[in-house]
Amino acid sequence: MTPNMPVARRMADIQPFHVMDLLARARRLEAQGRDIIHLEIGEPDFPTPAPIVEAGRQALADGHTHYTPATGLPALREAIARFYQDEYGAHVPPERIVITPGASGALLLVMGVLVDPGAQVIMADPGYPCNRHFVRAMEGEPVGVSVGPDTAYQLTPDHLADTWNERTAAAMVATPSNPTGTLTDVHSLKSMIDFARSQGGNLIVDEIYQGLVYGAQPMTAAGLSHQVFVINSFSKFFGMTGWRLGWVVAPEPYVRELDKLAQNLFLAASTPAQHAALAAFTPACREILDERREAFRQRRDVLLPGLRSLGLRVSVTPQGAFYIYGNSTAWGEDSFVLAERLLDEAGVAVTPGIDFGNYGARQHLRFAYTRDVPVLEAALERLGKWLA
Repeated sequence: MTPNMPVARRMADIQPFHVMDLLARARRLEAQGRDIIHLEIGEPDFPTPAPIVEAGRQALADGHTHYTPATGLPALREAIARFYQDEYGAHVPPERIVITPGASGALLLVMGVLVDPGAQVIMADPGYPCNRHFVRAMEGEPVGVSVGPDTAYQLTPDHLADTWNERTAAAMVATPSNPTGTLTDVHSLKSMIDFARSQGGNLIVDEIYQGLVYGAQPMTAAGLSHQVFVINSFSKFFGMTGWRLGWVVAPEPYVRELDKLAQNLFLAASTPAQHAALAAFTPACREILDERREAFRQRRDVLLPGLRSLGLRVSVTPQGAFYIYGNSTAWGEDSFVLAERLLDEAGVAVTPGIDFGNYGARQHLRFAYTRDVPVLEAALERLGKWLA
């Protein structure tokens, strides 16, 4: 940093995605003619479903290009409320739903409303890295709790009881989680909601991958309590990553505060995207999305046993999302160096564990099964040859 370029101190604690460096390296190799299999980026390879795209086109043709209320298009809030009722039997009034520019916008609002300077937010390590950075951006302190296979890489009520103190404002869980794809069971989730409220704090539940659950009964924290923050998104299950649209279900007393902050930070989410998202809940679109969920399950069932047979230790079978997180020490001691070698020598791009926290980070890799089965089989073949 040069003396004439002052930067806020918080920026020293906000790290880039290391995988983006690997992605840039992969792109350079591709420009040189190399064939790279991308298993590093957590973005579905499927395009946005056609009914959503057509609804977006129609919204533009109809002139829906002006601001919506900061809390979102009323019709979309109502559609999401019906979705919770129809899909999970959960009564969520539309007035408690705030539409946001992606789930990141939802997290930014929630942290801005809950976190004072110096306040702490408890979260799992490993976990999605932006969560701790949102806390730090609000001058709060993220508190990572080391979690492993014994708790399916999830926080538990005991973790909260052991870690919560007078500075704690909230705790955050993700189910299904990134990077592990594991779930929190309903009893633990309800206990953590109740515990946080008993301490005068809040539980934030990241359900961004909620629609992608395999072999387990889907559920939502929004059906367990009215006193919980639930984050969701149109990006992953609904295939709308570039549309940048998400939402938060908030306890009723907080909605006005979220509304007020949204007005000042970004006013409202994209209007055409909100109109397009109305089509996400139509029967035609849901049929497409259900087929894609099954495709992701089939991909997991190819890649997971293949990686295990090659020596990757995956102690907990992922039941959701589209990630496999495993101990890679049988392949090498440092997962970042290993990821570089796999890219350069095998032509397979994966994510090193250091992107997800500190606990066991250098011993783990994340694989995203966001490619077709034949591509995953080709990746396994390349890895097998490299290991041999």
